[in-house]
Amino acid sequence: MNISHVGEFGLIEALKKYAPVSKNVFKGIGDDAAVLPFSKDKYLLFTTDMLAEDAHFTRRMKAEAIGHKAMACSISDIAAMGGLPTFAVVSIGLPKLTPVDFVRNIYKGMARVSKQFNVNIVGGDTVKSDKIVINVALLGQVEKEYLVTRSGAKPKDWIFVSGHLGGSLASGRHLTFIPRVAQARFLVQYFKPNAMMDISDGLAGDLNHILRMSKVGAKLWEETIPRHKGATLKQALNDGEDFELLFTLPAAKARRLMQWQAGRKAFYFYPIGEITANAEQIIPSKGHAHF
Repeated sequence: MNISHVGEFGLIEALKKYAPVSKNVFKGIGDDAAVLPFSKDKYLLFTTDMLAEDAHFTRRMKAEAIGHKAMACSISDIAAMGGLPTFAVVSIGLPKLTPVDFVRNIYKGMARVSKQFNVNIVGGDTVKSDKIVINVALLGQVEKEYLVTRSGAKPKDWIFVSGHLGGSLASGRHLTFIPRVAQARFLVQYFKPNAMMDISDGLAGDLNHILRMSKVGAKLWEETIPRHKGATLKQALNDGEDFELLFTLPAAKARRLMQWQAGRKAFYFYPIGEITANAEQIIPSKGHAHF
């Protein structure tokens, strides 16, 4: 059996037993970020994301945009847990003939989005590799009362997304997206979702992560799923790399959110379905698969 038989998440499951955690770890493998002890009132969040040339970007793309994406992916993970990003280390593998200006511009893109979200890049590593590989490891903090994970969805919760979906790769939005930190902080402070994550591998696939971890099912209201202009329903469900928030709210909170945002322009959250008690009711997915 090889990796292509088990896939990315099958591989992760197989490797979990080699990453035991102590009782001090609040949450380890399986969410957008690890949740670690920090202080009386806060948790430390720790996440990492790796981008590989010809899988997540190509040399034909602007180097600054590649850097933006590399850092923004990890910032999005911290947002999905309800937290704020703080410190990053960046490791990069480079072919020896890579132009120095190209690498400099990758870091320029990372620096720009880091400044926007108050992230300090405090170190990293460089190695020779056959293709460009960028890994960002990012710390964040979240108040214990605001932490949201993937495993809290309850039957009759409404399912929401924070923006339009589909066509991210074809349009180039996957290189320019803005992590939904402000939206996530608003939600955890005023509505406290039961479950939340960001959409990186496609709405259908990522929703199934919430369903499996929460031991629930879902039904989608397909006509309400917001789509970018020109995107089909299939693309909205499966394309991935939208980096919008996907979250669930109890029905009463969901109706209050809908009332709050009526006529407002600050944020808008789109109801797209409902959580069910039937754990077998998953959403067919043809989203991105690394293997």
